[in-house]
Amino acid sequence: GPDAASFLHALVTNDVEGLVPGRGCYAAWLTPQGRMITDLLLLRDDTGVWAEVPDGMAPALQARFDHLIFSEDVRVTDVTAELSAALVVGAEAAAAVTAATGADLAAVEALPVFGHLTAGDFRVIRTDQTALPTFQVWSTKMSSEAISPEIASELIFDALRIEAGRPRFGVDMTTDTIPLEAGLLERAISQTKGCYVGQEVIVRILHRGGGKVVKHLMTLEFDGAVTEVPPAGTTLVHDGKDVGTVTSAARSLTTGRIIALGYVHRDAAAAGQVLQSSSGAVTITGFAG
Repeated sequence: GPDAASFLHALVTNDVEGLVPGRGCYAAWLTPQGRMITDLLLLRDDTGVWAEVPDGMAPALQARFDHLIFSEDVRVTDVTAELSAALVVGAEAAAAVTAATGADLAAVEALPVFGHLTAGDFRVIRTDQTALPTFQVWSTKMSSEAISPEIASELIFDALRIEAGRPRFGVDMTTDTIPLEAGLLERAISQTKGCYVGQEVIVRILHRGGGKVVKHLMTLEFDGAVTEVPPAGTTLVHDGKDVGTVTSAARSLTTGRIIALGYVHRDAAAAGQVLQSSSGAVTITGFAG
């Protein structure tokens, strides 16, 4: 509906109203206490705004959005059953997407992050989920068989997103997470837009608290002697004190080492810091987000 962008703009952390058709953004929807309800990939087109949300959450989110509609000309529809999606990753991803969808190669290659275009029954979206060229392709169920590029398996995708430092809601972020803890400030939060739910908490942390949160989501690399992927919840130790936990881990496709995301107390959260775990030594390589 015509008020779709302004309706979402007043709720989520990023600038939806400023999007033109063919552009998108990554955002979070927060409680008044500043904790995450969900994250969302939002895509604006001529008819409204499409929202990709974590698996299984669409029906509940539809109901919550419906409850918030008052005088706005907005309709919320769960189209999960009508669409299928493929993730295409790698140096030749644009060419593979073009071959599968019939989209113009130059147009696909020129898409900015969260830019999108349509080609027949397909919607092609450029994302930043990995450090490699990454595209999503959405299609109707009837034409889903036409998607033929090699699709990343769950394990491969986890390795790629962890290496890129991208957290996943329900895994590295939960309803207890403040988005600043997960490093989402630059990626998901506009500091120039008007009010949104939970903004007061975010602004208080940024301006009164100097941006300090108790813990930070960090990228981690385990010692080369570690061969088994540690489970989520593995404790991280520094100077004999528990300072954090692993949230997700995988084997790097580039180095072969075990890499992970995990929350670390701010006093120990620094690149190069060496921590200990039950599996072995762990080096912090940077901030996630």
